[in-house]
Amino acid sequence: MRSPLNKRLFRELRGEFGKYLVIFILMTLTIGMVSGFLVADGSMIQAYEESFEKYSIENGHFRTEKKMNNAQIQDIEDLGIKLYEKYYVEEALTNGSTMRIFKNRDEVNKVCLMKGKMPEKPGEIGIDRMYADNNDLSVGDEIESGGHTWKITGLVALSDYSALFSNNNDSMFDSVKFGVSVVCPEEFDSYKADQLNYSYAWKYNTEPKNEKAEKDISEDLMEDVAKEVTLEEFVPRYTNQAIIFTGDDMGGDRSMMIVLLYIIIVIMAFVFAITTNNTIRKEANVIGTLRASGYTRGELIRHYMAAPVFVTFIGAIIGNIIGYTVGKDYCAGLYYGSYSLPTYVTIWNAEAFLLTTVVPILIMLVVNSVLLWYKLKLSPLKFLRRDLSRRKQKHALPLSEHLGFFHRFRIRVILQNMSNYAVLFVGIIFANMLLMFGLMLPSVLDHYQVEMENGMLSKYQYMLQMPASMAGGDSKLEQMVSMMMFSQAVETENPDAEKFSAYSLSTLPGKYKSEEIILYGVENNSKYINIKWKTSDSASDTDVKNVENIPEVYLSSGYAEKFSLKKGDTITLKEKYENKKYKFKVAGVYDYVGSLSIFMPIQELNKTFDMDKDSFSGYFSDSEITDIDEKYIGSTIDVEDLTKISRQL
Repeated sequence: MRSPLNKRLFRELRGEFGKYLVIFILMTLTIGMVSGFLVADGSMIQAYEESFEKYSIENGHFRTEKKMNNAQIQDIEDLGIKLYEKYYVEEALTNGSTMRIFKNRDEVNKVCLMKGKMPEKPGEIGIDRMYADNNDLSVGDEIESGGHTWKITGLVALSDYSALFSNNNDSMFDSVKFGVSVVCPEEFDSYKADQLNYSYAWKYNTEPKNEKAEKDISEDLMEDVAKEVTLEEFVPRYTNQAIIFTGDDMGGDRSMMIVLLYIIIVIMAFVFAITTNNTIRKEANVIGTLRASGYTRGELIRHYMAAPVFVTFIGAIIGNIIGYTVGKDYCAGLYYGSYSLPTYVTIWNAEAFLLTTVVPILIMLVVNSVLLWYKLKLSPLKFLRRDLSRRKQKHALPLSEHLGFFHRFRIRVILQNMSNYAVLFVGIIFANMLLMFGLMLPSVLDHYQVEMENGMLSKYQYMLQMPASMAGGDSKLEQMVSMMMFSQAVETENPDAEKFSAYSLSTLPGKYKSEEIILYGVENNSKYINIKWKTSDSASDTDVKNVENIPEVYLSSGYAEKFSLKKGDTITLKEKYENKKYKFKVAGVYDYVGSLSIFMPIQELNKTFDMDKDSFSGYFSDSEITDIDEKYIGSTIDVEDLTKISRQL
């Protein structure tokens, strides 16, 4: 015999339509947004990972000063790799941007056609899809440089340029002022030899087992290649930001979205608890009558859970439908708005279904069942009297007669409804948490940009690099000669220039994820880094530096705040691809939020890492350095470079 309670379900839904509509909308929108994002993100990540094999992405590339001859190519391929031409030219377009033009590829770093068709004859070009979007270009439009005009026949994605880095040493890509493209062989062959950049991609005959093995192999490869040709650039895949930046970023976005989902689930649990409690208070007489008529507590729990669980289930189903249709396309568009990704195929994501459907329903079941079980412990008589309190009524708190009647009345109302006000307070906290989550980002980026401009170590920061051709040589004499030539080539007469050394280490994995830390070795009495270093004469006998031979360093404020470090702490860092570790004593914190950095005397840094005492890695300067050849400058950090990050974000 069917339970008469079932007849009340639809009456409850109609009677509490507003309440259940709120739950339905909250569930549907939340699940639609998060499900769509997780599905798009998972599909994108899988498409990105599969692209390495599908599009035969290079293991690395190098650029030579001159075109290699067949004998040089054969000697290099005998090292266990296969070489492919990756020549390109760069054209300054009339719209103020730079276009890097390649010959269409069919063996390595293949091209994904997104729209239109590939260029088939001279005067046609296929340009990067994201660059086209950012510069309001489409198929059929024309682009111009000083001496060329091309018709855009297709929008493409180059598999080795998922992030548009024009220089691998740049801190952020620029998809507005830099683009990549392909043309047909006949068009590319029309360029003169002096216009070409002779870049060669390579693939290993046997893939390295892991990133550490790849690092060791690539370092040996660079030295061997440098013996054959003059290298201008050497970039293994694991360091190529144009390839790896996208994959690293997509993983971080997924984590952020799951955290947001957990926040919203907690809010939903809060809403469910309030609605259930409200239902019990409203129907106390009905519950008392049913309990007195012989209905068990379990039957009533199942009855009162049916409506919210049903609404949640319907909201979850519709939310997933939205997520897999409109939601995933919208979220995929967010990625396509930042990265030059190939076409992806939607993949069923079981984890997304679990997080956005099963978990909310379980929360609804658990929260409601616990609350109902607790509330329905009261006797039927108490429900009939609408007395849902578990404690005897206490005496009223005495209030001063000097307060006046209405003041005392208001205070008693507050005290008697303290639990309701506490619930309201918690609800407002959660609501504002979500509100701030969305509204704070533009202000944070604006603040970041101002902080970057005001807190720069110097107006220009030059990181030097020794060309790979100069790094060759096995004997110490050859290495010494190379270093002397390099040191002489990077000397400057700019009076603002100040030398510094630099080294990179990583934090140990643990509570926080491993982060790269830049160590700066700065000169005593530096005019850019205002730190007074202790000398051996002024150090005390109990100084850790003297007793344990641990170098004393200053941490940037960004590093100290992120890892909760303070003066007197000891930190341990390690080589990124090795197990070698270093300990440092924190002597203080330097006010600099631009990066996770460590500052120490230049002589101390050179000694710690077994470098020549007079070696240096770059210059701080408040004016542009113009008397050093650009091939010796690895990267330049200035206001434009730092604020490019916030503009891109």
